[in-house]
Amino acid sequence: MIPSLILATSPTLLWAHQTRYREAAQSLANDLFDFLDDDLKPYVLLLALPADPTQCARCLEPEDCGLPSEPFDGAVARGRVIQLTTPPPYVESADVSADMVRRKHEVIGIREAVQETLDLLDESAPHQHFAGWPVEMHGHFVVTVLRLQRKPLRAYPSLRPHRFYTSGRPLAPSLLVAAMHRFNDETVKALKEAAAGMGFFVRPRESEELLRSAGKALMDTPAQALGLDPAVTQLFSTCNTISSLRYEGAEGVGKLLLARRGHPNLEEIFALTCPTDLTDFRAVRKLLEMTTPDVHLLADGNSVYALGRQVGHYDAEREDLFVISFVTHYAWELQHAGHVLLRSHYGLPGLPHTRLNRTGFRKALKRTFALTDHTKVERLWDVVLEASRQPHGTLLVITTEALAEADRLKLQCTLIEPVPLTPLITRLVTSIDGAVLLDPEGYCYSIGVILDGRASGRGDGARGARYNSALRYVESSEHPCIAIVVSEDGLVDVITSEKE
Repeated sequence: MIPSLILATSPTLLWAHQTRYREAAQSLANDLFDFLDDDLKPYVLLLALPADPTQCARCLEPEDCGLPSEPFDGAVARGRVIQLTTPPPYVESADVSADMVRRKHEVIGIREAVQETLDLLDESAPHQHFAGWPVEMHGHFVVTVLRLQRKPLRAYPSLRPHRFYTSGRPLAPSLLVAAMHRFNDETVKALKEAAAGMGFFVRPRESEELLRSAGKALMDTPAQALGLDPAVTQLFSTCNTISSLRYEGAEGVGKLLLARRGHPNLEEIFALTCPTDLTDFRAVRKLLEMTTPDVHLLADGNSVYALGRQVGHYDAEREDLFVISFVTHYAWELQHAGHVLLRSHYGLPGLPHTRLNRTGFRKALKRTFALTDHTKVERLWDVVLEASRQPHGTLLVITTEALAEADRLKLQCTLIEPVPLTPLITRLVTSIDGAVLLDPEGYCYSIGVILDGRASGRGDGARGARYNSALRYVESSEHPCIAIVVSEDGLVDVITSEKE
């Protein structure tokens, strides 16, 4: 028997603003997760689970969500079994009433039951669903479900899950999970208001604000692993402030190793008689000047107590030794066991992208120029790969009108005789400021180009002038165009003129 689909259920409204709520939740998910990785392709749907076991579960929004209805029919009953038979994985606060404890555990149980069902349905699917916290409304538990693509989810490293704050809230093992937590918090808050769902319209949250909150939440995980109180430590804001400071005009570059003093994989070279509080930002920034590629600051999460190095083989299962790498001005990374968990740039956290993705670049060439010739694609890839190694960053612009644009911008660039770019020539022409202008055949026509263009609504104040000028130029171009922006901190952005 083929299970009936939720879309077959009559889409009657459970409450007045449910359609607008779902649309607003989808918009927030797009903004939040597209920033982290646009291959995640977030999709939001709403489930309604009746408290009355004689009624059937259904999808509220959208009408064609395509999930089978039967597996969710007993979710509330299964959730209550989980509630009664599974002890909470944390110590409940003594000042919480018994009724509040019961209701909280009921919600946790129902969410677990829904997630178990979603995991079974997703076993062979290219995507994965994540259940939000159920909110009781009109005799139903409304669950906001977020769907993300599985492949990019697996592409990023993570710490181990199932760790909790003393309040019972789960700690985030990765920035992606932290962003999901923030998204769920916003949906629950909106649904619990008097006019459920209207809060998204009256007081919309900016995705950057939620990302910063997610970054803070992720940094709470290493803080707790070191035995610290995350609410007091505030590692995210501390690292942002230290990275923003200059010392005698120089930007801070170096590493800070976070671990309890006496960690078996840390060797002290010399200790400070009076440890320096991490919140003494300028003092820590000054100490950072003494670090070298193999000598780092040692800190226990509260203060810097020595300079030293990592020794021996670190057992990653311990998850009690973390690295804060200050990459360049206002840019730093959280690392564990050689993997980057978070990269913050001008206070805005992001996922650790590879320096350049060959597949993504090929797709951009195909979409923008319909370019599929293997020889030409590989020639351009070699050029871009060499440019991505520029230590101070650079900017390449590939356009079908490279010759005409070189002539139009001749007063703000250096014209050269057309030459096919090789890795050697690329290394030479990208060593100066300004953009390098080339065509899809790989021929370069001008260097040191100062780009023009109209102001873009997609501009990002947290990014530098190079990124924003490239964005303005590409969006203003009337011809097929790609810009490859290599930032000083190693980030590589491929900006296309394709309007998605």
